[in-house]
Amino acid sequence: MDKTKLDKTKNKGKKGIATFLFSRIFIFGLMIIIQILFFWAVAYNVVLDKSVSYVVTLLQVLSVVYIVSDKSDPTMKLIWVIFIVVVPGFGVLMYLYTKLQPGSIKLRKKIEHIDLKSQRYLQPEQQIYNDLQIQDKQVSMLAKYVYDYTGCPVYKNTDVSYFSCGEEKYTALIEELENATDFIFMEYFIIQQGKVWDSVLNILERKAKEGVEVRVMYDGLCSLTKLPVGYYKKLRQMGIKSKTFAPARPFFTTEQNNRDHRKILVIDGKVAFTGGINLADEYMNLVEKFGYWKDTAVMLKGDAVKSYTLLFLQMWNVTERTIGNFDRYLDIKIPKIYDDNGYIIGYGDEPVGKERVGESVYLHMINTANRYLHIVTPYLILDNVMMSALKFAAKRGVDVKIVMPGIPDKPYAYCIARTYYSELIEAGVEIYEYTPGFTHAKMFISDDEKATVGTINLDYRSLYLHFENGCFIYKNNVIYDIEADYENMLAVSKKVSLIECRNRPLWYKVCGKLLRLISPLM
Repeated sequence: MDKTKLDKTKNKGKKGIATFLFSRIFIFGLMIIIQILFFWAVAYNVVLDKSVSYVVTLLQVLSVVYIVSDKSDPTMKLIWVIFIVVVPGFGVLMYLYTKLQPGSIKLRKKIEHIDLKSQRYLQPEQQIYNDLQIQDKQVSMLAKYVYDYTGCPVYKNTDVSYFSCGEEKYTALIEELENATDFIFMEYFIIQQGKVWDSVLNILERKAKEGVEVRVMYDGLCSLTKLPVGYYKKLRQMGIKSKTFAPARPFFTTEQNNRDHRKILVIDGKVAFTGGINLADEYMNLVEKFGYWKDTAVMLKGDAVKSYTLLFLQMWNVTERTIGNFDRYLDIKIPKIYDDNGYIIGYGDEPVGKERVGESVYLHMINTANRYLHIVTPYLILDNVMMSALKFAAKRGVDVKIVMPGIPDKPYAYCIARTYYSELIEAGVEIYEYTPGFTHAKMFISDDEKATVGTINLDYRSLYLHFENGCFIYKNNVIYDIEADYENMLAVSKKVSLIECRNRPLWYKVCGKLLRLISPLM
């Protein structure tokens, strides 16, 4: 390399480092680290002070007793116990700090209040439940469970379209937005400026000027790397009602953990989109980050759209002083589609309640599968219950397959995921890695009868810490489209062998095991 090129490379590297050091995400991370070090210093001094060391010991014992008797995940409990025992002062202080934060308590109470007020809106049709109970009692029991804990009933009279990639969804999304006449509700984990969002925003701005009510809500982490600070103000100037959920602030709080990972678009109360696809260029493969970006989504037209309207309005009202009336958006006259189109259950999940609805839907599919269970997920960080269920399904003869990314977006998460491979393969689970690139889809399919498509990854963050949503489909013809696409994925994926798992470098396996110890906190 000549001197000119070398100088250019060095200058580019210096600019890159400088840009990172002054970036919002670096400053945000630095502030969090400083606060954690402050806690460490306080805890260290407390432990050294013999006059309060007895109090610390008492708090340590009481905390461990409380954790052991708690109903949370056993792995999470084990990590907290080890943390408190190994680092007594700091561990106790951190545990109490995370458990007693007023912001998290306030959020939980607000959501409980919203859920309580929402119960009257969507009433289940008894005839649908009766018909479903005759066809499959287990599915009818799942429908009852979801309704009891989310307020979303089971529906018929719903047409479902499946999109096997972001490009397909984008085309349909643009078409449906152009047809909007009453309201547009948009809730996405990621919105990023680029070709995709710019084209969507042009339509939203125009629709708002035409008198269509447009609301846009995105997660607060977008303001760190994806959007300018206060971007919602720019949208408001266009006539779009907009807000961020849980704005990212440089303070060490448990609220930072509870992100809005949902992807919901509702148009006029008659059309809804959900799935894994965010509104950014890489999801439509306009830019390449990790090879081909494989993602999926569904579009609903019909009665089941009401569930997604409700889920959006519930989240929108979390930051409102008074909870509005939802009737105008839910009392929508929807035309009859046709009779034998199966059953749809839209559902949400939230981290502040005791129920893990997303995981329960997945467990239902695992435990009731008879012939096959096909899964695609970008991450694989399993709790004990999920691990046991997957292994037992394979051991009782179910064809269990899991497709993982071939090119990961987060190497540390990939390293953790691979620590589960050997145990699953030994139990009879087949694991594949998608060679063309990254699989961001979150899907379960079983027995040509059931499928769920949504936002819920197979990791602790999705199952325990995030606000999520999904779409459970039973005996709808779209399941054949979903399974056909899964088979296409398998055709370009590489099967992982037990020998391959055992032959990975020792340092890689050690790193995976160490990271797995703290995986529930990641």
